[in-house]
Amino acid sequence: MMHSDTPLTIYGEQFNSRLLIGSALYPSPEIMQHSLVASQAQIVTVSLRRQNSVSAGGDFWQLIKDTGLRVLPNTAGCHSVKEVVTLAQMCREVFATDWIKLELIGDEYNLQPDPIALLEATEILIKQGFKVLPYCTDDLVVCQRLADLGCEVLMPWGAPIGTGKGLLNPYNLKTIRERLPDHTLIVDAGLGLPSHAVQALELGYDAVLLNSAIAGAGCPVTMASAFNHAVIAGRAAYVAQAMPEKEVAAPSTPTMGMPFWHQN
Repeated sequence: MMHSDTPLTIYGEQFNSRLLIGSALYPSPEIMQHSLVASQAQIVTVSLRRQNSVSAGGDFWQLIKDTGLRVLPNTAGCHSVKEVVTLAQMCREVFATDWIKLELIGDEYNLQPDPIALLEATEILIKQGFKVLPYCTDDLVVCQRLADLGCEVLMPWGAPIGTGKGLLNPYNLKTIRERLPDHTLIVDAGLGLPSHAVQALELGYDAVLLNSAIAGAGCPVTMASAFNHAVIAGRAAYVAQAMPEKEVAAPSTPTMGMPFWHQN
């Protein structure tokens, strides 16, 4: 029996790829471009604060424009509500989009988002007409509050950003998925391997967003392709519906009806 699937939907816009990719930390602008192409992603995140230029030769913004990807500006590096709101307004001017990936750091050690300030900033930005994609921890109550404020998309982390540890708490992520069935959920941060992306999609998450796992790989272009295949596999497995787990072994080949031979 074939199970149908639907495209990734973000604030009414539909995308075929379930991989969102970052544009920082690549060894060179050329490798970044080739990696974006290999990933088959349709959305690229950029930081106005950190990426106002690239190393010798070339205009970063032109490179991003040339990819033809949908730009998702982020507020990386912000530590206060005022900083976030100001930077979001600048991003709207520069990129001509009301999308904003909201990052508001509360702790410098693990770069954990500040849940209280995040809610405050989200409320302000939504009132200003932004379509907010908040980066948050895997806290169910925080996610529920963000949804109540009007966020159609939520981006809980798998692990602290840049660690590559994968999904540290699948139970939390699964619970968020079950309690917010109508929201677009994207695992953002902490993924290091394509298998981590597969796991996220198998849990029912709509997409993953990553940067370091690709840009920091020995061969970013090859790793970008690997993650592309991973999200396809993970989503297909979720749509197909996995077999139930069992506590006892069950033969894959039944004994009933099998031929037998007598030995003299």
